[in-house]
Amino acid sequence: MTQTTTKVRTEVDPDRLQRLVEQAVGDFGAALNASLVVIGDRLGLYRALATSGSCSAGELAAATDTTERNVREWLSAQSAAGYVSYDGRADDVDRWSLSPEQIVAFTDEDSPAFLAGGFQVVTGAAKADERVTEAFRSGRGLGWHEHHEDLFAGTERFFRPGYAASLVSEWIPALDGVRDRLVDGGLVADVGCGHGASTILLAKAFPRSTFAGSDYHAPSIQAARKASAAGGVVANTTFEVAAADAFSGQDYDLICYFDCLHDMGDPVGALRHARAALGSEGVVMLVEPRAGDTVAENLNPVGRLFYAASTLICTPASQSQSVSRALGAQAGVARLTEVAREAGFSRVRQATSTPFNLVLELRA
Repeated sequence: MTQTTTKVRTEVDPDRLQRLVEQAVGDFGAALNASLVVIGDRLGLYRALATSGSCSAGELAAATDTTERNVREWLSAQSAAGYVSYDGRADDVDRWSLSPEQIVAFTDEDSPAFLAGGFQVVTGAAKADERVTEAFRSGRGLGWHEHHEDLFAGTERFFRPGYAASLVSEWIPALDGVRDRLVDGGLVADVGCGHGASTILLAKAFPRSTFAGSDYHAPSIQAARKASAAGGVVANTTFEVAAADAFSGQDYDLICYFDCLHDMGDPVGALRHARAALGSEGVVMLVEPRAGDTVAENLNPVGRLFYAASTLICTPASQSQSVSRALGAQAGVARLTEVAREAGFSRVRQATSTPFNLVLELRA
C-alpha cells in the first residue's frame, strides 16, 4: 500500500497574507453594514430617500423623524458600501440619493433582487452566536424557535421574491402533470411553510385547489394565517401547527418542501410521512439550496453564503431534534436523492434549478 503525503507550506508569503488581510477588512465592513441595512429598512430611510431624490442628512432625518447626526453617519457608511449614492456637495451641504438599481434592491419587496430581507437573516442569525458556540461544544444544537424573531421575518422576506419569480411560472410547470392538476383543483400540502409565503403564492395562482400549510413553529403559523387573510386566500388555505412527520391530511396531489428539509432532524421520517400522505399519482416537490455534491464544487459565493447560514442556523436546528441527520444547506442532489430513496421514493429527478435553488421531483 502506497502512502502519499502533502507537503505543508510553513513560510509566510507576504503577498498572500496581505490579500487575506484585505479580504478580512472588506468582510468587517460588510458585516457591520448588514446591521446598518436593517436599521435603514426599519426606519424607512431607504424608502424616504427613494421618494425625496437627492437630499441632505438633515432633510432625510426630518422626513423620517430621526436624528440628523446619526443619519449623516449612516448615509456616509452606506455610500462607502455602494448601497447609497453620494451626490457631492451643493451650497456647502453633502447630498445623497438612490440610483434606480438601489431603489429596487432596498425598497421593492416584490423584486427577486430585494436585499433587505437577506440582511435581516444575517443580523438575526448573528444574534445567536453565543448559543451556537455552546452548540458546537455540546452537539445538542439550537432550535429554529430559539432564534431572534428577525430570523423568521427576514427568511420570509428573503425567499418570497424568488418564489414569486419562479414558483408558479417555472417550478410547477417543470413537474410532470402537476400544473394541470392544480388548475383543475388539487390538494396540496406545504410542509415547513413558515410565514406562508409559498402557500399564499400557490393559492392565488390556483384558486380551484386547496392548500394546507404546516410548521412546528406556532408564531410562524399565526403570521401565515394573518398573511393569508391579507392576501385574500382564506377560502382555499388552512394552516396548522404540526411537525413535519405529523401534518394532517391524505391523498395529496402535491406535497412541497421549500428550503426546509435540510433543517429537519429526521428528513427521512418526514419524507416517509409525506409518501404515506400522497395520493396514488401524487408528487413531492423538494426545493433546496443549490449545491454540488462535493465541498470543492461549493467553494463559490453561493456556497459561501449557504455554508455560513448552515453553520449558524440549519445544522444546529437539525441537531436539536431527534435523529439529528444534519444534512446542512449544501446537501446536493446525491445526498438528497439518497434521503428520498431511504424514505421509499423510487423515482427522483432534478426537475429544474435556479442560481440559488435545486428543484427535485419525487414519486413513489
